[in-house]
Amino acid sequence: MTEPQQDVEAPDWLSAAEIGMWQAFRNGSTYDLRTRNPVLDDPMTTRPWPPERSVRARVVALLLLSGPPALPGRVAALKLSGVQITGTLKLAGGRVEPYVELNSCRFEKEVLLPECHFTTLRMVGCAIPRLEAARLHTEGDLHLPRCSVPGGIRLTDAQIGTDLLINQIVVHQDRNGRSIAADGLSVAQDLQAEMIESNGEFSLRGAKVGVSLSLRGSRLRRPYGVEGRRALNAPQLTVERTLYLTPAGIGPRGAAPGTTPPYGIGNTPVRGTRVQRFECEGGLRLDDGRFGDAVDFDGARFTMSLGHELSLRRVQTPELRFLCDRPEEGKVVLSGAKVGNLVDKADSWPRPGGLTMNGFTYDCLVPRGLFPLSRRLEWVTAATPEYAPEPYERLAAVLRNSGEDADAREVLLAKQRRRRETLPLAGKLWGYLQDWTVAYGYRPGRAAVWMAVLWAAGAAAFAQLDPPAINSEQHPEWNASLYALDLLLPVINLGQDGHWRLTTGWQWGAAGLILLGWVLATTVAAGASRLLRRG
Repeated sequence: MTEPQQDVEAPDWLSAAEIGMWQAFRNGSTYDLRTRNPVLDDPMTTRPWPPERSVRARVVALLLLSGPPALPGRVAALKLSGVQITGTLKLAGGRVEPYVELNSCRFEKEVLLPECHFTTLRMVGCAIPRLEAARLHTEGDLHLPRCSVPGGIRLTDAQIGTDLLINQIVVHQDRNGRSIAADGLSVAQDLQAEMIESNGEFSLRGAKVGVSLSLRGSRLRRPYGVEGRRALNAPQLTVERTLYLTPAGIGPRGAAPGTTPPYGIGNTPVRGTRVQRFECEGGLRLDDGRFGDAVDFDGARFTMSLGHELSLRRVQTPELRFLCDRPEEGKVVLSGAKVGNLVDKADSWPRPGGLTMNGFTYDCLVPRGLFPLSRRLEWVTAATPEYAPEPYERLAAVLRNSGEDADAREVLLAKQRRRRETLPLAGKLWGYLQDWTVAYGYRPGRAAVWMAVLWAAGAAAFAQLDPPAINSEQHPEWNASLYALDLLLPVINLGQDGHWRLTTGWQWGAAGLILLGWVLATTVAAGASRLLRRG
């Protein structure tokens, strides 16, 4: 058997508060210096705390990096509540084995954790001037809920072993305009950033999240005084399941403020709860993102100015739930995006000039509420200030695959009418003629109606005529109805045309029937060829 470890006394140069922290560390218990007065214990206020509640950052670093052994039968851990840490906490490049949990603590200066290794780090409701944690590694969780970080957070290339939770954090921009710089961040499980207040650019370029990324109820604001920044900048973001930019429930009606638990605010607000919507003031960029289940904008609100974009270029996801409020300014860009189900509302899409979707593909439309075909065509028109056939053809293909052939034909007819606007005068006239007669072949029943009308009119007119035969010895019996039909039907010979001598006026009438017959036949043939190509 190994001998039990000898007791390690606290150094005599420690203050009374630091000696208490030393002993609590060895015991694995919480060192609590709170007064139980909410006003005096609030770390976010500027009210000074007395010296007996303060410990030096270098003593905290000593405990975490090379602290004394735990008491027999205990596990060493740093658990602090209501403690002020003076000086700069420097743990850069260190390996912290003990469990760390700080509640309602106040840091005098920034916290430096670049390239530091933790098992689990939890700082709940703490005031931190700035958190510098580039290339941080944790085997377990990193929790920062309800913290206030006026100088911003840097988590560039950090690797979180399980969950990253920053619910209800309040963070402001650094000197570069970023509130949270987390480019290249890797989170093995969930990234929960619910009901946060980000005053600066939240940057997640190339980040990877192993399960879901939740920004429910958060408020993101672009940086002020820094050009080229967005409220959320997350190109090449990979989320294995769902990205939520949706409302969050903030407790039952009548609940006291601040009673929302910081861990796991919940998926869908239940009835009777107060709701806080996701709000984004400034641009949002998710270009080239990959989302395994869905991107959910249900109830989101975007406030953009001229030049700002809600950019989803080349995004790939099985489902896009575009159920936000209509952005009044800025632009929604879906160019090159690939979506399985497009769940949307008629009043979610921006007005003409505010939508771009060149190369946007989707497999199925799932409208929420009333979304008639006329509004859907307005949606396509809004996305194509200049004529482009692809959005119409994509919409028609999706409707046809859903069994809505009549609506698909209406979409293709709208495409032809839109195309007609780009043609020269002769093309426009020919287009109007095709439209009036057989609707470009998408309403072939019109051809039968026109044929019947012209046949009846021709038969009635020729019934007044008894023309002489060209060959008096060999000719059929005069039949006005068959003669009119023979003129109307090109190619087909019913044995009447070419046997009768007509005067000049009647010749012009016959020529008119022949010409109209060819026009009807040509438009019907064009429509039939389009049907065959679609088949």
